[in-house]
Amino acid sequence: MAVDNTSRKLEDMVRSLYSMLASGDIPEITMPSRNKENIVLDPMLSVWRYGESTVTRSGKAVDGAEYMVKLLYMVDFIREMIRESKSSTLREMYYISEGWNLGKFGTQDESNLMAEDLEVLSALLREDFKLRPEENGASIMGDITIEEKTRKGEFKKINCRDDVGDGGYGIPYSVEEDKLRIKDVNAKFILAIETGGMFDRLVENGFDESNNCLLVHLKGQPARSTRRLLKRINEEHNLPVYVFTDGDPWSFRIYASIAYGAIKTAHISHYLAVPTAEYIGITASDILNYKLPTDDLSDKDIAALNAELKDPRFQSEQWRDEIETMLNIGKKAEQQALAKYGLDYVTSTYLPEKLSDLTGFT
Repeated sequence: MAVDNTSRKLEDMVRSLYSMLASGDIPEITMPSRNKENIVLDPMLSVWRYGESTVTRSGKAVDGAEYMVKLLYMVDFIREMIRESKSSTLREMYYISEGWNLGKFGTQDESNLMAEDLEVLSALLREDFKLRPEENGASIMGDITIEEKTRKGEFKKINCRDDVGDGGYGIPYSVEEDKLRIKDVNAKFILAIETGGMFDRLVENGFDESNNCLLVHLKGQPARSTRRLLKRINEEHNLPVYVFTDGDPWSFRIYASIAYGAIKTAHISHYLAVPTAEYIGITASDILNYKLPTDDLSDKDIAALNAELKDPRFQSEQWRDEIETMLNIGKKAEQQALAKYGLDYVTSTYLPEKLSDLTGFT
């Protein structure tokens, strides 16, 4: 979003609070409730969204007044960064608040949540605020040509196969059109991979070239920029997204965050989620059919699987069967367990079989 539009929206929000004060009214801020009970799966869009419940922060209460003070300090800090063409990490902003007197945050969790609140209130994105996460290392390998804006303000063309090393192209924290342009894509699909070890294996085996696809390293739970880039390529170039993860409940949730969005970012799920994404990671059936090496489910794993049986994202017959089977066998397995059959097995046998027999986990 344009810088001037970001500044204008933030100024409008501050002006609204000032107007309440100037007219003698107690200032207040109303926003959707971010409690889990108010986060629902939209049946039309198949993404998380907020329900109808709202919460109001009023200057009449001490905690409400403190909340507004901290929010205004944050807005002032963001406007200063915009004016000076600077950016900061979320961690840096937390430490900078040490000098904000009554606006000081008690923990980084508090400052992170307020940054999300500001997104909700302004209908802007963290990237518009010049706030970025710590380095995440997510990367992409394949025949896709992008133009990335350099520090000098010029766009540099990069092919994410020919112009990068074995680690691929590092995905920046902002992948919007004003920072990153997708110029050309020569691929049939995107394979999003949970672990760095498996990403490196597929790159070394030339899977992106032999199968004409893009490989994206998720680095565990994917960052917002990674999910946003997946969505952009999916929508702008009509490439299907397949998610390849370990076989455990936490990896199932990695897939769900790509397909449906994450609960904590329900306000921007429509901006990040790829509802057509399909799961081709390790399943309980794979553990049995491929006789994979396994680990025992922990108590936390079992609790997570039972919770997923009630999760609206996992209500298809196939998902329920796989989750119940995993609970019955009491086992989980990593992607790299496929190395039992050799370093080439995942690219020569497992993935070709899964891709040719997609069952459409939804």
